[in-house]
Amino acid sequence: MTLTIGSTSVPTLEEFLQLPETKPASEYIDGKIYQKLMPQGKHSRLQTCLSTAINQAGEPKKLALALTELRCTFSGKSIVPDIAVFEWENIPLDENGQIANKFEIPPDWIIEILSPEQSASKVIRKITFCIKNGTKLGYFIDADDKSITVFQPNQLPEVKEGLDILPVLSVLQDWQLTVEDVFNWLSFSGRKII
Repeated sequence: MTLTIGSTSVPTLEEFLQLPETKPASEYIDGKIYQKLMPQGKHSRLQTCLSTAINQAGEPKKLALALTELRCTFSGKSIVPDIAVFEWENIPLDENGQIANKFEIPPDWIIEILSPEQSASKVIRKITFCIKNGTKLGYFIDADDKSITVFQPNQLPEVKEGLDILPVLSVLQDWQLTVEDVFNWLSFSGRKII
């Protein structure tokens, strides 16, 4: 998910961060507030399954952690990726050694899932902003097209489809995922269509 149609000018990031949280979440980009769209079925399913799969691969060995709808504030913007993945050593901690509430760093891996009413270019701009500011990997998932565009630093975006193996964070090098694996989570074959 990403930005919705309506936006409001706000003078500073600090003022935005003092506002109450909205549902769905709002993001602060280039001096404006954009409210994200409410997730629908395909979006929600992909977000849930992909974050669960990443956590099953990354958490037991303390390699990586996937968090959904987490506010990340850095480089003058405050965004809420559909999935933000952090390498274990980069997870911010509080003074008690617990996960911090505020994340003021870019995710190591950002995953955005296109919703039907979204602007693809706004979602892509959010991913490229992250890549330019330290993110190592980005996915732009298009369920209608059954494709995943992969973003990496100093490389052109690459569209992956079907049995293409997707790159993952290097700390997860023993884990493999294909585009087909991702979109198979949407299939409920054998069920009646309503």
